[in-house]
Formats: sequence, C-alpha cells, structure tokens
Amino acid sequence: MNTAGTIDRPLTHDPKKQAPMKPSTSEPAGSTSTDFTTTSATEARQNRTREMQLMQEALARAHMHERLDSAASERRALRLMVAQRMQRRAERASLRARRALAMAVMQ
Repeated sequence: MNTAGTIDRPLTHDPKKQAPMKPSTSEPAGSTSTDFTTTSATEARQNRTREMQLMQEALARAHMHERLDSAASERRALRLMVAQRMQRRAERASLRARRALAMAVMQ
C-alpha cells in the first residue's frame, strides 16, 4: 500500500484527514491527490477495506471519548453533591456549637 500508517496505527486519528473513500468531485478527472493514489483494482479494494476499518476505529474512538467525558462529568457532579452535603453538615454543627456556647454563657 502507498498510504502511510497501518490499521492499528493510522497516520491520523481524524477521519476528515484520512484518505478519501472515492475521488473528490472538486478535483479534475485526471488529477490524483498526493497522499492517495490507486494503481489497480486490488490495491483500491485493499485501500477501501483499510479505510472502512479506520472509519470504524475512528467512530469507536469518538464513542469512547464521549463516554469518558460523560463519566468525568458524572464524577464532578458527585463530588459537588458530596461537598454541598458536607458544607450543610458543617453549618449545622456550627449552629449547634454556637447554641451550646450561648447556653453556657447564659447560665
């Protein structure tokens, strides 16, 4: 294959920067892009298979990134709830201590 990178270690993880599935319509009919050339049907089929595999990997990578972001967001929300609960508990303890001090001073 002429394209740099392998299925396990693609040249780039961004699907937009990977080799196109079919020739671009914006290019003239005779031109070829510098990073993606096909010389035979077998090579084109191999490239297409490789590109399909890379698209699935990019989709899975994006899905895992989204799930990791979601998990991190849930952890932040949980830490915030715990901090608020502890703050309310500390405020109640402070009020009890002030009441106890006031009762001790009054006697």
